[in-house]
Amino acid sequence: MSNPTNRELADFLRRARADVDADSAGLPADGRIRRVKGLRREEVAFLAGVSTDYYTRLEQGRRIVPSAGVLDALARALRLDAAGRAHLDDLVGSTAARPRRTAPVQRVRPGLRQLVEAMDGQPALVLGRRTDVLATNRLARALFADFDAMPAAQRSYARWVLLDDAARELFVDWEVQARAAVESLRLEVGRAGQDRATDALVAELAARSPEFAAWWEEHRVFQRTSGSKRLRHRVVGDLTVEYETLTLPGDVDQTLFLYSAEPGTSSDEALRMLASWVAPEPGRVRG
Repeated sequence: MSNPTNRELADFLRRARADVDADSAGLPADGRIRRVKGLRREEVAFLAGVSTDYYTRLEQGRRIVPSAGVLDALARALRLDAAGRAHLDDLVGSTAARPRRTAPVQRVRPGLRQLVEAMDGQPALVLGRRTDVLATNRLARALFADFDAMPAAQRSYARWVLLDDAARELFVDWEVQARAAVESLRLEVGRAGQDRATDALVAELAARSPEFAAWWEEHRVFQRTSGSKRLRHRVVGDLTVEYETLTLPGDVDQTLFLYSAEPGTSSDEALRMLASWVAPEPGRVRG
């Protein structure tokens, strides 16, 4: 029987195969009526230069560890982007069954927390495993949500986006942002494996969010390195913020997110207004 990790690989391959446009894949015409979306198994095998039996066994979740060359060929055949190729490596590299574990609690270094809090004019936050929000500054809490006020077990960006009505109201393109959160979580689970806290988060989201349950089954992955968010903020109105991410030296499971608005735009003005609105009173001692 295949183990759950191999099943993850099988599911990912099937989804990726279904997403490839057969008409543009460069396959010779065979005159057969195509009854399924995407490529057939034998077509993926042909494009990757492996036998149909070998590829079929991969999709069945068998205990097979393909070489790097075969993985490269499969990635090309399935037209995977960089995140998809990395995820394929992660899934294949974890074919041995791994017991569920209790992961150590993540903490932000005091110096990093101090740096994040000192950025008064720029929203900043640090995400850890499971999209856990590990640190935020005053402006990020005002722009998105006061994660510090939430119970520690609920400080997950993905959980907030999917379950909090305020997030649906905040994001103009909520479905785009929510999908990205789900796909980022999928990528991380493939890389780090699941622990008990991750199991609990996935189970809660699947039970409480129909969107999450559907998107999780699609097994798409996404790596957030930069992008934009369109917001309809209750205090300063509509604005668009751009974000860049920095993986932190010494802890690759922590990522710093920095947000900004294009100078001279209405979004920049709105962000400055929000910064002024949440600025501490002069002479006030920080609690």
